[in-house]
Amino acid sequence: MTATSVLRLGMNIDHVATVRNARGSAYPDPIRAAKLAEEAGADGITAHLREDRRHITDDDIERLVAALSVPLNFEMAATDEMQSIALRHKPHAVCIVPEKREERTTEGGLEVAREENKLAHFIAPLREAGCRVSIFIAADKRQIEAAHRIGAAVVELHTGAYCDFHAEGDFAARDEELKRLTEMAAFATDLGLEVHAGHGLTYDTVAPIAALPQIVELNIGHFLIGEAIFRGIKPAIAEMRRLMDAARAEASA
Repeated sequence: MTATSVLRLGMNIDHVATVRNARGSAYPDPIRAAKLAEEAGADGITAHLREDRRHITDDDIERLVAALSVPLNFEMAATDEMQSIALRHKPHAVCIVPEKREERTTEGGLEVAREENKLAHFIAPLREAGCRVSIFIAADKRQIEAAHRIGAAVVELHTGAYCDFHAEGDFAARDEELKRLTEMAAFATDLGLEVHAGHGLTYDTVAPIAALPQIVELNIGHFLIGEAIFRGIKPAIAEMRRLMDAARAEASA
């Protein structure tokens, strides 16, 4: 697989459901947000069905599958329940993520190397059903190699540490993490994996990640939902798309 000039944007709509569930009402509706994101130019929609159903619900997934004209990236933990739901709906993509009930958000990448045999058997039926399997991992060579060995088509590199260092003003650590992401994106591509990235990306941090030529897709959610409160969903996505495209164009020049 070679580097690409194409960069897709996946919009995560989980936290529209968070706001809805805080009041226990039917609105705001995450499916409406997903359709607006489509209209604004999002290339796909990401939704994480957590075991505790804290935001996205089973009904949301069912309605997203019926409503979307762009691909659905179904994020889930590696559990029998989630595998069964994914096999019932057969979304375009399934992204396997680590999950802890006590965490506010996904705190790190999946430990693939230590659970290689278990995960290989877990994803096999999903692959056979036609789902593209993605593994959400840290930018770590061992994890990338393990993801490749178990037959994943995609790795999504966790950009949370990079974004956290930027927010804390620790620019030396941020730049070291960016170097690691750069090297591991190239390494994964050389293995034949498609490379995505996401977690914590903002207008201030997206450009260096978008500039990496091996990265095919960015998945961004919480920040864009927050910006949508002030700008609206379409303008918030349009600005992210502008920054992504400008960074990729400049890197390709």
